[in-house]
Amino acid sequence: MMLITAKKMTNIFKSTVMIVFTTALLNPSAQAEENSNTFPKVTPVEHIDINRYTGKWYEIARLPMFFQRNCASDVTATYSLEPTKSGEPAKIKVDNQCRKSNGEIIGSIGQAQPLSVSNSQLQVTFLPKFLRWLPIGQAPYWILKIDESYTTALVGNPEHKYLWLLSRTPQISDATYQSYIHEAQKQGFDTSKLIRTIQNNSSLSTQGLVQ
Repeated sequence: MMLITAKKMTNIFKSTVMIVFTTALLNPSAQAEENSNTFPKVTPVEHIDINRYTGKWYEIARLPMFFQRNCASDVTATYSLEPTKSGEPAKIKVDNQCRKSNGEIIGSIGQAQPLSVSNSQLQVTFLPKFLRWLPIGQAPYWILKIDESYTTALVGNPEHKYLWLLSRTPQISDATYQSYIHEAQKQGFDTSKLIRTIQNNSSLSTQGLVQ
């Protein structure tokens, strides 16, 4: 039987409280409607093939967000289907990783679930597995644009607060970048605050991740 020290229990508690607090802030049900008539309505793509969407994505750019405040470079997201029982909706493991300015690799493990048969509107949680039954901590993950070959994707939320440009490769052409940024602008996102992600094209370890 594994013994857990008081110090480790304290660290687990602090991490859990921070995750609950942060994901609650991301939850649109916990936010007031902001300027609903000011910005264009955020519109996801009509359909996503989840099997084709899974795999590794490199972050090309993002709007600032609390969860990624310590990410200096090499930001990636890897999605994989989790086993489900017959008739259950799809469940997707989310494995986010990045490198801090001091070279340390950090990451988090979460879970995403489609909200409809279109699979383009999902909700994501990074709560620990034993807390995922709670009616909080669900953040929207909407796929707003994707190419036919599933190599570049634009992801955001309906409140215009968060935005990610993802690619299967660490770098994309300027023409592709501008095309996706133009789509974000059309949908009402403030792209002037975008952070261009540094990708050193190096493999990240999975050791020491928060799960």
